[in-house]
Amino acid sequence: QVQLVESGGGLVQPGGSLRLSCAASGNVFGINAMGWYRQAPGKQRELVAVTRGGSASYADSVKGRFTIFRDNAKVYLQMNSLKPDDTAVYYCHARRIDTDFWGQGTQVTVSS
Repeated sequence: QVQLVESGGGLVQPGGSLRLSCAASGNVFGINAMGWYRQAPGKQRELVAVTRGGSASYADSVKGRFTIFRDNAKVYLQMNSLKPDDTAVYYCHARRIDTDFWGQGTQVTVSS
């Protein structure tokens, strides 16, 4: 099993920045992908960014504003130029072999 714990969410004004962190523990050997998803009220959960094998990919809506990076069993999401549409619960995700693991989620609210 893999446990994921997120931190770093909060309230920020439009144009501001936040950094989300996620720490994996447990059986972390063999995690081959880590990433971030988000879910806004009334919407489906969507992929924000994922890092796999040293490469990263992003949703079109966050390209150029968000950066994902991984340091061993931790993954971070640097979010700049935040917009109200970025408001959502952000979930850390890890894939180990063929099993998916999720964190409990952290709220990000972008509002003036």
